[in-house]
Amino acid sequence: MPLLATVARALCVLDHTTGLDAFCLPYPPVVQLALDRAVVAWLRSGLRPPASLAELVQRCADIPLEDWPLSLPSDAVGPDDVLLDPYSHRPTQLCHEWSEWERSASDPAVRHRDQQVMRTALDRCRSHGEEDAYTEFRSLLVRRPVLTAQELFALHGDFTLEPVWELIDLIYPEVPLSWTRDGCYAVCGRCGTLLTPLAGGEWWCERDRCRRQGDPPVGRLVEAAHAGTVYQLERPLRRHVTGPGLAEVELEDRLTDLGLDVTMWPGFDAYDLLVVFPDGHRWAVDVKDWAHPAFLGRAARPVRPEPPYDEAFWVVPVYRVRERPGYQQAFQRARPADAAVRLLTDDELTRAARQRLAESPRGTRVDSQEGTDA
Repeated sequence: MPLLATVARALCVLDHTTGLDAFCLPYPPVVQLALDRAVVAWLRSGLRPPASLAELVQRCADIPLEDWPLSLPSDAVGPDDVLLDPYSHRPTQLCHEWSEWERSASDPAVRHRDQQVMRTALDRCRSHGEEDAYTEFRSLLVRRPVLTAQELFALHGDFTLEPVWELIDLIYPEVPLSWTRDGCYAVCGRCGTLLTPLAGGEWWCERDRCRRQGDPPVGRLVEAAHAGTVYQLERPLRRHVTGPGLAEVELEDRLTDLGLDVTMWPGFDAYDLLVVFPDGHRWAVDVKDWAHPAFLGRAARPVRPEPPYDEAFWVVPVYRVRERPGYQQAFQRARPADAAVRLLTDDELTRAARQRLAESPRGTRVDSQEGTDA
């Protein structure tokens, strides 16, 4: 699968540098390598190869990966998988996952930008002894990925966030006016990220989940002239923190509606949710919103043992499983043997919680097992 990984990496590099609608020679090395490998793959299959980088980019939006001239395992790609969104020509989440797999495979020690930022935030909050600071920082990144100049300034009056004030300024870069239409920025009414203006008066949301729910609703319009500078959380954090975080807080709402006690990101983000039942039974939950189940399986690891719990789960949004049959089975095949984590959908976890509430006597501690179940 080197071709897919290399092409995905090239698309992400182009998207970050020149954009995917303008190319300048000489191409970055990974881009030239991707084009060369693609040409060879199509030629070996007796098919017409892409005549240019522009044509390769177009094929990444038009041709599902299952129709590429590749020999792949049956669960390597889904029937509708593409590397570029056909409407915006921006890399899909799957493209980003292939790109990161390529980077990690070539250098197992690579630390991605989101990991560096969150590690810095953890270190600063720990050094101040402020777990609440980290929890509020994480919540900010999930719930407010877009800030006006006034809103960013107001955060510097929130002393809970004092350990990470400087970090917030670094990870919320200015948004260029190219994101506006008729002088306004549009914020997605579902996920809170900025919408990208498309030709024909339409808007495009970068979140997979939003796009699968139909045209994105505009949550609010921010007038550029009135708001001054607008800031948006940088892309790696939007993808790795905001996106999964939305699934985390949605699951929190569903479990608290059942009457359960839920703590978000306990123990300085040891895992995502600590769920406590009326009888004292405790669940540890890590939420993962990954497009490719095999990549998620390879990343599997036991849930950290502290804060203590009785059972542990990894949870994926149900839409991921619906759009890729066999998702959970592919995850199990790919995960390391020593990472015996159970993967449920958010719907399955909610049903399990409801069933446990119905079966367990309220207020009575049920010690079904000793220690933790990772």
